[in-house]
Amino acid sequence: MGKKELDTKIITAGRSKKWTQHLVNPPVSRASTIVFDTVEEMKQATANRANKELFYGRRGTNTHFAFQDAMVELEGGVGCALYPCGTAAISNAILSFVKAGDHILMVDGVYEPTRDFCDKMLDKMGVETTYYDPMIGEGIRDLIRPNTTVLFLESPCSITMEVQDVPSLARIAHEYDLVVMLDNTWASPVNFQPFDHGVDISIQAATKYIVGHSDVMLGTATANERCWDQLRENSYLMGQCTSPDDVYLAMRGLRTLGVRLKQHEQNSLKIAKWLAAREEVDHVRHPALESCEGHEFYKRDFKGCNGLFSLVLNRGNTEALTALLDGMEHFSMGYSWGGFESLILANENINSIRSAKKKDFAGPMLRLHIGLEDSEDLIRDLEKGFERFNAVLNNSL
Repeated sequence: MGKKELDTKIITAGRSKKWTQHLVNPPVSRASTIVFDTVEEMKQATANRANKELFYGRRGTNTHFAFQDAMVELEGGVGCALYPCGTAAISNAILSFVKAGDHILMVDGVYEPTRDFCDKMLDKMGVETTYYDPMIGEGIRDLIRPNTTVLFLESPCSITMEVQDVPSLARIAHEYDLVVMLDNTWASPVNFQPFDHGVDISIQAATKYIVGHSDVMLGTATANERCWDQLRENSYLMGQCTSPDDVYLAMRGLRTLGVRLKQHEQNSLKIAKWLAAREEVDHVRHPALESCEGHEFYKRDFKGCNGLFSLVLNRGNTEALTALLDGMEHFSMGYSWGGFESLILANENINSIRSAKKKDFAGPMLRLHIGLEDSEDLIRDLEKGFERFNAVLNNSL
């Protein structure tokens, strides 16, 4: 077969007739028990159980196999493990490669539940975590110990949006035989190719842009040849499996991922630039803008952006932020992102979830997810929010 461009891959990936049975979409195959007619047939299935052969429901059905094939084709690697949510993908990927007495390096800007997992679960199991500045670069060498086993990256980082120098960090980590893991949710399989940049395991909260409709929880971890067998078998031993109905919806979402991300990108860049010119805004932390730390790595390594970014205000207090948030028409408050809808959250104390390097921001932060609504409607909504915000601040003077 000839080379396929990305937009074509998004449509064709995972659609082998072995999985689709000549339908456009792979059918939903629900199963716990797989039955066999002969002893020999059962022996063969058992021997091939790790190779996308029907064996037992927890290993997956054709619905799962089709989606796993699609993720590997789009993101790279040799195999994809599925989990009931993104956090499960992160925790099980780490657990698959650590033991008591080990040490891991975790980026300081990581997704807060990942930090909680390290502090509350790994610590209890005798695995030590060191948090490092996302922009550490060559300095990562100084943190590697003889018992360090994993370097965990998230690029861009959660909330503060620093873009990491993934190739350089991965190169150094491999000098010490570390496993390099990346939470690649922000970029999705479309905008960053992890295995071209030295990553061993790429993790997605497929809940976000892959599903794209805020109605399914799902996680994936795609691994290279070095790590796939260990990731697959350890995740299976920890009981990880997913609903074929959820996987079907993720596969459906995948087909429109490219066009949705292009619209998210167009809307978010327009709004980010509008926000950067507002007097209330100190700076915008959007990877595609120069005001974001690591923007040079974004320009070098990424194919595009999406709808998620943050901004730092010049000033603000709880009352003013509440006035801004409570009256929004098109922006809702919610802890996820990646759906078609726009979201907004405030963070008045980012340093409560940072330890390696504290942030000296002028004021509180807002995190926005720009959805697929008309950008002019969203700008008007934000403009009215700033009017409420300023009214409270001015009345408090």
